[in-house]
Amino acid sequence: MSDTTQILRAFDEAAPTRVRDYVDLLKPRVMSLVVFTGLVGVMIAPGHLHPFMAALAVLAIALGSGAAGCINMWYERDLDALMARTANRPLPAGRVAPDDALALGVLLSIFSVLLMAVSTNFVAAALLTAAILFYVFIYTVWLKRRTPQNIVIGGAAGAFPPMIGWAAVTGDVSAISIALFGLIFLWTPPHFWALALYRSEDYRRAGVPMLPVVAGPRETKRQMLIYTLVLLPVALVPTLMGSVGWLYGAVALVLSLAFIGHAVIVWRTADDASGYGTARRMFRFSLIYLAALFAALPVDQFVSRMLAG
Repeated sequence: MSDTTQILRAFDEAAPTRVRDYVDLLKPRVMSLVVFTGLVGVMIAPGHLHPFMAALAVLAIALGSGAAGCINMWYERDLDALMARTANRPLPAGRVAPDDALALGVLLSIFSVLLMAVSTNFVAAALLTAAILFYVFIYTVWLKRRTPQNIVIGGAAGAFPPMIGWAAVTGDVSAISIALFGLIFLWTPPHFWALALYRSEDYRRAGVPMLPVVAGPRETKRQMLIYTLVLLPVALVPTLMGSVGWLYGAVALVLSLAFIGHAVIVWRTADDASGYGTARRMFRFSLIYLAALFAALPVDQFVSRMLAG
């Protein structure tokens, strides 16, 4: 076999791996939830947006989220190398060059904002820009390594998508879109602190001042319980405002009580590794909680229209 043939075969075998590595830089798991909440914002907003333009708007949200995640991985590659959960990511594992990751993140950021501006309006594009810049500069660069409130303040970046989706249709920001922003903003701390509880050694080794590392498990659990309690009335705001009906309200009430239940169980378990199974279960439930809550919004609207017409 010639050297050229061997090189080509090696290239063909490596290509799928390289593609997966670049996809992994965009944090697809995080992106999926971001895209879904942005899509719901588009679906429940009053007015009409052509389906093709709506698809482009959702694509812009996805690309903006992936771009921010890519730059985050580039900036935090030294931390990722120290944590078991992230050590095999493309950058710390050496499968992608840092300059390539940064270039991808910057180019996707610019393209996503331009795509949003062209396909919808400048308000949505401005909100998308704010979300990307907030995640990169406020959370990643400024807060992550400096304060245990990193995820509290930085969580605002992940709360933008429903506002962006809403603005893509309406061209403005309304009380209901702000309420959805608040819902995700308050959901983020107990969601990530549950993860931080059972990954606290990773964060301690990397020197990241997550709340369990700085304040300890007991204070973290107390804060988680407080946030889930505050989250319950906020989750009911769309129904109380009359934007959706009581189908969503019932789902929000049941799920929020279940979320509080998980927080109580976590609070009552041991403050050591033996009790971290409950934190892991709360983390997993928190993903179901947010996804189900946002799924209930368009379903409620659909059912209401069916009953009315």
